[in-house]
Amino acid sequence: MKRHRFLKFFWIAPLVLLFTVVFGFVVMWLWNWLMPSLFGLHRLSYWQAWGILVLCKILFGGFRGGRGGGDWNWQKRMRERWEKMTTEEREKFRHGLESCWGTAGPSAAQQK
Repeated sequence: MKRHRFLKFFWIAPLVLLFTVVFGFVVMWLWNWLMPSLFGLHRLSYWQAWGILVLCKILFGGFRGGRGGGDWNWQKRMRERWEKMTTEEREKFRHGLESCWGTAGPSAAQQK
């Protein structure tokens, strides 16, 4: 069993390394293709592209892997909260969404 894990590492590690190298080049290529012509910005080197990726990670919290950093069960929690609401609470919630975002779907009266 441990031998399979060891062999698996030798397949996964190079793939992860290849992905990270290619990802940096893709970001660099996209930046150098779009940004200088659209906004007059300077071209990036490979390491500057990785710096942009790290900065985006810090500012926006992207690249979520595993369970850390994000709430993956928000739909389940929202559904549970919705089921606990009374009809009046649902209509009030729906009205609040509509005032902010527009139509939020059929109302309870339309569903019946």
